[in-house]
Parts: sequence; C-alpha cells; structure tokens
Amino acid sequence: MVNDRQSLDLTTLARSQAGATVEWRISDSPVPYPDAVAVMEERVAAIAAGVAPELVWLLEHPSLYTSGTSGNSSDLLEARFPLFTTGRGGQLTYHGPGQRVAYVMLDLKSRRPDVRAYVAGLEAWIIRTLAAFNIRGERREDRVGVWVKRPDKGPGHEDKIAAIGVRLRRWVSFHGISINVAPDLSHFGAIVPCGVADPRYGVTSLADLGHPASMAEVDIAVQQAFFEVFGPAAALR
Repeated sequence: MVNDRQSLDLTTLARSQAGATVEWRISDSPVPYPDAVAVMEERVAAIAAGVAPELVWLLEHPSLYTSGTSGNSSDLLEARFPLFTTGRGGQLTYHGPGQRVAYVMLDLKSRRPDVRAYVAGLEAWIIRTLAAFNIRGERREDRVGVWVKRPDKGPGHEDKIAAIGVRLRRWVSFHGISINVAPDLSHFGAIVPCGVADPRYGVTSLADLGHPASMAEVDIAVQQAFFEVFGPAAALR
C-alpha cells in the first residue's frame, strides 16, 4: 500500500508570498516553556495579521514534559520534571538539553492550507536533516514522528528519533518538531513517549546511534533541509 503522506506532492508547501523569506532565530540558552509559548502566540497573531514574517525558532528547553491535546495523564509514570499541558497535537513527550526543538510559524494560506501535507512536509524535513548525518529516518503511517530501524535490539525494533506536534490558528502554524541530538535518554523512561507503550518501540538520538554532532552542525543541516522542502529562508542568526 502506498503511504499517503509519502505520495503527497510537497512542492506546493514552498509557495509563499512573492519575495517573502522566513526569519530564523536561535536561542543560545534554554528557554522556559511558558516563555516560548508566549512568544509563539504573539508571533502567530502578527503573521496572521500580515505584520510579521514567518519564523523558525531553534532552541532547547530545560528538562520538562509536555502533554498535547491527545495526552493521557496515565502516561506520566514519574513526575521527575515539570509537566505542561499544551494546545499542540499529540500526547506526552520530553524536552530537555541536547534536544533541538524547532518551533515553526508558517502562513499555510500562502503555501498550502492542508494539515496532512504540512505534517508530511515536517517529516520530510526531519528525514533530510538526518540524512546529512548518514541516518536513515522513516515515517510510519500509524505512528507520528520519525523512526529508525534497530535490528541490533531485536526483530522489528524501532526507535523514535524525532517528534512532531503542531497547532494551527487562522492557518498559521506553531509548535513544531524536536530532534534528539544528545539528550539524556533516561528521562524518557518516566513517561510513555507519545503514548507508544509497545516494547518494540523506543527512543534514540544521533549520539546514541553513533553519529555525534554539535548543535551548530545540526542547525546547518536543519536549515538546508528546510530550504529543500519549504523554500527560501533568511540566514541563521
């Protein structure tokens, strides 16, 4: 069976307003989650009003858990870190140092007002980023995010290396993706990540797979892959 998300034509996601570019921002120190949400809320309103450009914001959070609109309280096994209930799609996940979070604020009205295509674009973006480090990431129809096959752990075992959780308001996106570069993977042990309890499915990172990379190297790959999927972007700053 053809994977619907794989078969989507993603080229239309790159269609934005003539001459428009995407602003990029990098935060050098961990950003508290409520502060990040406040910034996104303000920027999304400004983009929707046509008074601010689209934005991709790269950052890390201090160790915390977030629960999306499909979250289940029973998936929090141990309250090691603060838990924030949030309006993004998805379930429970961990954010913390060593994980690159990308909050993506795009005007899908000027690109393609299609949630399914947008999520497929995010998956393609992550997969292309991982390919720069010789990691084969794959999408799964029944599990959101990007996965890596781990035959070394047993038949059919796969680990999640990147998560996706989005929200749209007036067709402007916010929240986004997270890629595990070199976080403390034991922190995922206090939750059922994204509600996936099957022991065949775990969590991994670039470092865990034997592909260590600096956050700066990941950021360069992230921007290049974004350009390939979503179109022109301003320089990182």
